[in-house]
Amino acid sequence: MISLLLAILFSSFILVIFKLFDRFKIDVFQAIVFNYFTAFLCGILVYGNEWNPKALTDITWFYFAIVAAILFISLFILMGLSSQKNGVAITSVAVKMSMAASVLGMIFIYNESVTPLKICGIILAFAGVVLVSWQGKEEKSTRNQSLWMLFVLFFGSGVLDLVLNYVQNNALQHLTPSLFSAFGFGMAGIIGLIIFLFQLQQKKTQFAFKNIFGGIALGIPNYFSIYLLIKSYKETGWADSTVLSIINVSIVCVSTLIGFLIFKEKINLTKGLGIIASLLAILLLYLGS
Repeated sequence: MISLLLAILFSSFILVIFKLFDRFKIDVFQAIVFNYFTAFLCGILVYGNEWNPKALTDITWFYFAIVAAILFISLFILMGLSSQKNGVAITSVAVKMSMAASVLGMIFIYNESVTPLKICGIILAFAGVVLVSWQGKEEKSTRNQSLWMLFVLFFGSGVLDLVLNYVQNNALQHLTPSLFSAFGFGMAGIIGLIIFLFQLQQKKTQFAFKNIFGGIALGIPNYFSIYLLIKSYKETGWADSTVLSIINVSIVCVSTLIGFLIFKEKINLTKGLGIIASLLAILLLYLGS
């Protein structure tokens, strides 16, 4: 239970930090690159003693770490941009409602039971994302620039949840979740560093030390959010879809509250209905699991 509560806490911090990047003029991409090296060091320094040499005899986890790394950095960049353009609350809903796609995947992969409540929850989840993504006339100028981000985050985050869940159940015979998370983050950092160096060589960006500090601030909660999510699947003893439901509904609630109270993000009737639909969807998925 402690792992689950901490996963909610650290995951909620991430979107808030992204919002602060815009306020302090921190380059999102550079901060994300340094964030991944910070996350990698967190895993190695804290959990390096868990390394088992047998992990080198069965490297199935390595291929999944590469896939996770690609998803980590691409979705994280998009999450940062969406938090600034669409707001913390709306981005949180889009990311966390990806659980509907994840639950569908778990149903097919693990033959989990399909109940009327689950079906209703999945339908409500998709409806929630459409509603919170809907742009009014006053937002017409940014409609085509930001709407697509929410849908990509929705489906992409669902794929990432499935990958992490599958790894926990099938690919970590000789490697702990803590070290798998660290290696995945390290690979994501290498991918980001290559892109960053290319941008520097092409003079498309400029390095600033404050981006390192932004990366450190982001990397610590980022590492523990993923590590604790994977750990929660094992420790709670609940169905995987139930764990995902509880974590996501909590993150949506916390992030939405922070967005409205601290960052004064506005909400209209359509977005309000979308958030309500999203919360009801998670509740139905939990009850139907």
